[in-house]
Amino acid sequence: MAAFTHHIFVCCNQRSPGHSRGCCDPDGSAGLRAALKSEVKQRGLKPAVRANSAGCLDQCEHGPTLAIYPQGIFYGGVTLEDVPRIVDETIVGGRVLEDLLIDEACLNNPRCEHIVARESGDAPSDPT
Repeated sequence: MAAFTHHIFVCCNQRSPGHSRGCCDPDGSAGLRAALKSEVKQRGLKPAVRANSAGCLDQCEHGPTLAIYPQGIFYGGVTLEDVPRIVDETIVGGRVLEDLLIDEACLNNPRCEHIVARESGDAPSDPT
């Protein structure tokens, strides 16, 4: 089997409503994964590109999140509307979407500046 050019891991972790860390898939539908799989298939990118469900990516405060490997890109605050753009610009075009990118300083850091500001009410919600 040939190596993937892109392997997209979509967090489908569920938590109870109101959990302090949030939840990437609150309704359990795995809708982002399904939309990515469909978009990849429609564009004839299989088998070089694969989208899979993942357990917790430990980026809960940035959710919904996904990781793209081997590039090591983490996107947060992803919506269904973002899917075509992710495929067009990142998967096909090789460009990072700055508005969705989880900054390296915020990866694995629930005390990231924007999260602290959001929790204190000093800033609007921002997924990056």
